[in-house]
Amino acid sequence: MSPSQLTKPTRRSFLGGAAFGIGALAGFDICGPAQAASGRVTDTVRLTWGLSGLNLIAKERGEFEKLLAKDGIKVEWLGPFPNHAPTLQAVTGGSADFSFGGSTTPALAAIIAGSPLVFTQFVVYEPRTTAIIARDDSGISKVEDLVGKSVALNRSGLGEFLLVAALEKHNVDRSKVKFVYLNPPDAAPALASGKVDAWSMWSPGVDIARLEYKAHDIFLEGRDLEFQIDYTSYLTTRKFATDNPALVRAVNDAFRAEGKWISENSKDAEYIAQKAGKYSDQVRDQFIALNRQYRYFVANDETFLAELQRAADWLVARKVLPEPIKVTDHLAQV
Repeated sequence: MSPSQLTKPTRRSFLGGAAFGIGALAGFDICGPAQAASGRVTDTVRLTWGLSGLNLIAKERGEFEKLLAKDGIKVEWLGPFPNHAPTLQAVTGGSADFSFGGSTTPALAAIIAGSPLVFTQFVVYEPRTTAIIARDDSGISKVEDLVGKSVALNRSGLGEFLLVAALEKHNVDRSKVKFVYLNPPDAAPALASGKVDAWSMWSPGVDIARLEYKAHDIFLEGRDLEFQIDYTSYLTTRKFATDNPALVRAVNDAFRAEGKWISENSKDAEYIAQKAGKYSDQVRDQFIALNRQYRYFVANDETFLAELQRAADWLVARKVLPEPIKVTDHLAQV
């Protein structure tokens, strides 16, 4: 049984890439024994954000911070970051406390690379809108047309996973397609200029590019993929989770509350996201029509973890991840 079956319908290298748009960041103070006994050694949590997704809406709306303030916790927002991997780097390097709620695939890659990260909770959102797109004048109309072509994607991330799955489904040998590893800020202009033939990307970047560059889907995750391999996840360091279990629980609860609000107020949420993302009304209206829904899973949900382990094994077998990993060894104990 998949995580989405538990709730609603069906079914979403680390060390490369520095923090985007931020400089050196301050550390946090270690407080005394009385605070440690209360379940945290700091009153401040440093959270990362990007130009899309739940963390952006939480930052812009302000209710997230008010909720944590009731527990005496101050929020510092760090960003924007272009994708999940650089936020994992920031957490590992000690300049942030939580990753920004992104793909499990780069998170697993970071852990395999030696990063002392643990998952604090997971999210399944619907519908899944990650897609492989090509420009209308590219001559590419189906996955088989990618033979001999180049595709921009993020390494060990959602983009790479989707391309691997698409090629496998359509019996296309991976060696016949050129994988071009680019982060989103570089991939978009590469597609626009014709330096790459296609792009494997998530929302809202793929939706903006589809409209602005006159592109079309050749593989859409929610439509063309019958199973889910990549999920949304939050991570912190093992030490931070051990030192601050009460704070981690409070942050988890605040994110769940934000996800509930977005699920119940998708139109308002999309207007907030559009203002920060600076994309067109047409793209915004497409998102409103999707009525995006968020479902949260605690870090020790056994059924979810079985699905995530299956996903990790699938990625290892296809060399998207370099070696096996036991997911249950990397969970926050809070």
